[in-house]
Amino acid sequence: MAKRVIIILFAFLMSGVAHVQEPVPRKTDDIERAARAFVEILAKEHFEEATKVFDSTMKKALPAEKLRQIWNALQEQVGAFERQLDVRKQKVRQYDVVFVTCKFASASLDVKVVLDSQKRVSGLFFVPSQSPSTYKYTPPAYVLKNAFIEKEVVVGTTEWPLPGTLSLPKGEGPFPALILVHGSGPQDRDETIGPNKLFRDLAWGLASQGIAVLRYEKRTKQHAGKLGSMSKHVTVFEESIEDAIAAVPVLRKYTGIDKSKIFVLGHSLGGMLIPRIAQHDKEKQIAGFVVLAGTTRPLEDIILEQYKYIFSLDHMLQENEKEMLEKLKKQVTLVKSKKLSMDTPDSDLPFGVPASYWLDLRDYDPAASARRIIRPILILQGQRDYQVTMADFKRWKENLASRKNVEFKVFPLLNHLFIKGKGKSKPAEYQTAGHAAQEVIECISEWIRKN
Repeated sequence: MAKRVIIILFAFLMSGVAHVQEPVPRKTDDIERAARAFVEILAKEHFEEATKVFDSTMKKALPAEKLRQIWNALQEQVGAFERQLDVRKQKVRQYDVVFVTCKFASASLDVKVVLDSQKRVSGLFFVPSQSPSTYKYTPPAYVLKNAFIEKEVVVGTTEWPLPGTLSLPKGEGPFPALILVHGSGPQDRDETIGPNKLFRDLAWGLASQGIAVLRYEKRTKQHAGKLGSMSKHVTVFEESIEDAIAAVPVLRKYTGIDKSKIFVLGHSLGGMLIPRIAQHDKEKQIAGFVVLAGTTRPLEDIILEQYKYIFSLDHMLQENEKEMLEKLKKQVTLVKSKKLSMDTPDSDLPFGVPASYWLDLRDYDPAASARRIIRPILILQGQRDYQVTMADFKRWKENLASRKNVEFKVFPLLNHLFIKGKGKSKPAEYQTAGHAAQEVIECISEWIRKN
């Protein structure tokens, strides 16, 4: 078994359109105890015993020997298991999802245990820890904490209220302002990935330079249960676009904000959706747009490409990886097929994301659609990014290079989180604490000021 097992699961966290989830108040209960007990069995390497609490699907997919290989490969990457740190629970439709935060020799991870109504294990993942007790955020040197204040705000409609934070520069203003739109998955307002918080870096870095920044909890995180009940009809409009548009009037009501200089920044999926956000800005209240690592190719192709890249990192393709790729290829083919309909089972589609989502994105070409945006656009790309690559950046440039009010910038050393690194980018590096590069903050700040 290759060392890539945990890397694969990191990629799922980052690239997939994750299942919606509903936060549950913190308490210790039978569900959490069952998950803790299961992780303890894994830690003791009693794999036959562990598989006894699997449901029928898991027993077929992950027999004891394969579970042993995964656990061993995990520890090859992050070191020996040391202890359990924390536990928290969420609800995903009829399942309980328990995150048992564990300390390994060189990293802390969440062991994500999915339990059915009979407390049988229906899913098992190893993902970057999101436990608030695991990491302490230290601001980068470019942040001047005495240069701004933060206000708690609410973004969204009365049906979908989202807690948010406005980082507001001190002084009379009026200040230009920026709205941050998340990538895929149930993201928090800081776009937390392991110890890294790209959106907090951006908000605090830009606020230190006199630019107000609004960030908020993503709907798929804050209202997961409610979204889950209508998941058969969810599209990117419900996931991201509607709330990005709703954030504009939140900024406009503040006297310290320059209403003529409100911009929107989209990262990853959010960048891909910038043309649609512009389309829904009927009153043209947004002054311009920033695209950070915005996807331009079909999402299903991007997902397949990412998996191929990850599986290639050790130059070996294991049998289970071949099977996973074949399954994903069939799912991608179905997404593109005329056979895809609203009646297509979620289980036949990538990551169990419903047909409504894929049908809504069919024939959507972000780069070509961006040609209809007459307002200024800034497009930034990290050259080490393996998730959204230079191929995507090239397509933005091919479609928009002739426009005088569109600017492009490539950062050779930056990855998908716009953090500096060396060599080929790997998912495991998201577990290393870092910050958005200062040159990114300065580039965005300079562009906003002149537009």
